[in-house]
Amino acid sequence: MPFTIIRQDITQMRVDAIVNAANTELAMGGGVCGAIFRAAGADRLQTACNQVSPIKTGEAAITPGFDLPAKYIIHAAGPVYRMWNPKESERLLRSAYMESLKLAFKNKCGSIAFPLISSGIYGYPKDEALKVAVSAIKEFLTDHDMDVYLVIFDRAAFAVSKELLGAVESYIDENYADGHRDRRQKLLAIEYKAMSEAMPPLLFENAPAAGSKGLDERIGELDEPFHTTLLRLIDARGKTDAEVYKRANIDRRLFSKIRTGKGYMPGKRTILALAIALELTLDETDDLLERAGYALSHSQKFDVIVEFFIINGKYDIYEINEVLFKYDQPLLGAG
Repeated sequence: MPFTIIRQDITQMRVDAIVNAANTELAMGGGVCGAIFRAAGADRLQTACNQVSPIKTGEAAITPGFDLPAKYIIHAAGPVYRMWNPKESERLLRSAYMESLKLAFKNKCGSIAFPLISSGIYGYPKDEALKVAVSAIKEFLTDHDMDVYLVIFDRAAFAVSKELLGAVESYIDENYADGHRDRRQKLLAIEYKAMSEAMPPLLFENAPAAGSKGLDERIGELDEPFHTTLLRLIDARGKTDAEVYKRANIDRRLFSKIRTGKGYMPGKRTILALAIALELTLDETDDLLERAGYALSHSQKFDVIVEFFIINGKYDIYEINEVLFKYDQPLLGAG
């Protein structure tokens, strides 16, 4: 997926570049900064930093990754949060992300991993820091192809809007039933049973049973295939391919495989991401899923959360993935 929130130690990320939440002098600090210096080799990294420092708040500089799995370290100077001037704090934090992304692109990086800049000792409220990070990354990915990771070391430190989480929690309480098979699963089961009964038993004789339909005729009676339905929906919504795969947070190459319809069927998370990108209703989403053999289920918390966003007309896949991450669920996109 182009943008993924992941729980991991950023020093272990196998990407082209990791981002260090740095001070303007690019001196070794504590926390994540100190961990990055130690993992890369503190002396060599400090020597390299001294050659490109100082930088201003909101700016970024690049050094080799040395002993890290990453080829580069991009040092971004985020702001100390000023509650009396939140707009300036936001501008500087956004700049730190954008300058880092531009540096990565300039150095031909195909992947980059960020910490949540300024959300530690610099005091930026974590929910606001998350909004700025996601907004900047989303804007950059509109015009660039790159795999971007937001690395969260401690899930408890990951903050999503309390109002949104409260609404999601209420919906889960009302609709999530462990072990419950909902309406859509039952429909699929009935459809599968009917299809099985309609098919003649496998005959090892030379000719089919009298009056039975040939295979070509039965195939011709099948519903519209998944990829045909998808392309029809894209045209009906007046969207371009690029708009759809970017809004779905999936890779362009994966979308091309889906589009051809030549023997490849995407997974459920990818199909739901496409439904979000196309802003489908719940019934339209059900139909698209069924054409690939899937269904939403109230026995799956992941499904209930996604259903909440669709029913409420909230089609921002980044926001949905933030909530899914908070509930320790897989994210929408490739899968």
